[in-house]
Amino acid sequence: MAEEKTAGFQVWPTMREREFRHDGRFVTVPDDWTFVPSGDPGLTRRLKAAGECWTVVRRRKNRIESIGLWTAASTVARIKEELDRERTSPEYLKKLEASRRARIAKQDAYVVEFRQAVVDFLGFAPRYGEMAWDIADAVTDQAVPVGSGTVARTQRIPLADRAEAAVIAWMRHQTTDYDHRAIARIRGERRNVRRELAGESRRLLDRYRRGEDVDPETCPLARALRS
Repeated sequence: MAEEKTAGFQVWPTMREREFRHDGRFVTVPDDWTFVPSGDPGLTRRLKAAGECWTVVRRRKNRIESIGLWTAASTVARIKEELDRERTSPEYLKKLEASRRARIAKQDAYVVEFRQAVVDFLGFAPRYGEMAWDIADAVTDQAVPVGSGTVARTQRIPLADRAEAAVIAWMRHQTTDYDHRAIARIRGERRNVRRELAGESRRLLDRYRRGEDVDPETCPLARALRS
């Protein structure tokens, strides 16, 4: 049986369905508890605030993530009923729609802002100005969508740095052999390859910044845009 003082505890799965590990010991889920998988933040927050529960976690790469929680079935039924009533009310639906429009407007504004940041980073000579905007379109389409998981979505670094990193990443896949290169399984080797290819990409961009003559038939950047 589960011991007392386990409210809010993180527990780790074992081979048995209702048995978990916590703080070096095994605990068993009470018979009247039920499992609620992650995916509904509103429900999860209310269940955690409502009373005793166990959060089931697992290790994913270098972090610990929650996969759901166990708590009293009666509490789950009550909270779900309350949420269903709220989420079908006219007031909630109106608020939801307003929130959706705000998110869309924010995303649209960021697309414009990020696209301009890419053009600013490229800094092409006037003769290649149109090409710069074409690259900005391609990079933005790949990097900016919500959920893309790219550097363009992070807020930890300045916009200009995000734009630069996104351009270099796009060029790595579009203008170099990175995706088909065999990279030795040596610590730091992939980072070294990326650094090498980034240098090649920057040297190529510098030619457009200086306004040099570039053969569009042989230039990997021009070919990438055509494809």
